[in-house]
Amino acid sequence: MSGLKASLTQFKQKNTPTSTITIDNVEYDTDNLSDEAKAQLISLQFCDQELARLQAQAAAYQTARMAYSKALQSALPAMTASDTLKLN
Repeated sequence: MSGLKASLTQFKQKNTPTSTITIDNVEYDTDNLSDEAKAQLISLQFCDQELARLQAQAAAYQTARMAYSKALQSALPAMTASDTLKLN
């Protein structure tokens, strides 16, 4: 499936009468999916969750990096107008 777009509604939640997934604008009842399709769906969900976790982690690291950069600038000796600072 090229351009796979999946959105999941209430998959694997307790007390849910109907679980559906929409792929390429077609809605599927997850109870009627094959075991292989369910396994692929679970793998897709795992990947989405991990990507979200990694993106949040990257944002935290970028924030920390900016704080360290500012702290470094504050810790450096004052430079005159003719001095230049080069970071590799």
